[in-house]
Amino acid sequence: MIKFYNRGTKKYETEQVAGGAYLKWTYSSPVGMKLLELIVKKKLFSKLYGSFCDSKMSKKKIPSFIKNFGIDISIFEKKLEQFESFNDFFTRKLSKESRPIDSTLGSLISLGDGKLVAYDNINLNKLVQVKGYTYSLNKLIDDSNIVSKFSEGTCLILRLSPTDCHRFHFIDNGICEETKKIKGDYYSVNPIALKAVTELFCKNKREWSIFHTDNFGDVLCIEVGATCVGSIIQTYAPRKRVKKGDDKGYFKFGGSTIILFFEKGKVKIDKDIIEQTNKGYETSVVMGEKIGEKAVR
Repeated sequence: MIKFYNRGTKKYETEQVAGGAYLKWTYSSPVGMKLLELIVKKKLFSKLYGSFCDSKMSKKKIPSFIKNFGIDISIFEKKLEQFESFNDFFTRKLSKESRPIDSTLGSLISLGDGKLVAYDNINLNKLVQVKGYTYSLNKLIDDSNIVSKFSEGTCLILRLSPTDCHRFHFIDNGICEETKKIKGDYYSVNPIALKAVTELFCKNKREWSIFHTDNFGDVLCIEVGATCVGSIIQTYAPRKRVKKGDDKGYFKFGGSTIILFFEKGKVKIDKDIIEQTNKGYETSVVMGEKIGEKAVR
């Protein structure tokens, strides 16, 4: 059971996890963990399932998925019958009206829909994966020149569950460098898995880039793949100017995570998000909503 904080209602809710029973069995039983290491975490498993989700046959999954998880189809840019495959539905675009972008100068917006945690004054050698479990930023991207810039800065971790829209966007105006790819495994990024697999973020497939923002300095953007994520697709043009809210890319089927690192003194995260993180809870956010602001010096 995963509880999270709803900013709108100011109440805690329980997340409905896709394949929750399977996840719990896989990451907590000896047989499940053996199966995980032999098959589930491998690229071939996710690639095969990803191919199915790209096929027209997979369209049959869409209605039951929407019904089981109470997904609001009124905010889709496309009509339901226009989706050509499950991945087409999974990577759906939402209407601009449903995801207004906070245009206040110096406001920091969420890059996507999901569950968010935030950490200030980070120790690069002891970043929090989930409560009680840590990892090193150097292991995450293996580039000490880049890593050192973010010492004592701010870290945001946005977890996208399979029921979320899986597109991610730019948090500010600016210019993003080319994306670098790191091969890895395909563990789930659900909190159940994070507690079972040490340094999971450093083991999964991931991609990273430096975003030179107008208001928050240089931001390290890391997209982390997960079980059944066939691909991480980058849709932006490197070294071309982008606007706040523009598409950066999307994940194909599966839960995924995006991690952002800010330099020290560049951003101030909203108090409620920091408070909930300190209590051990994620906060639900949607793309375009304000989650922080430019730090005043």
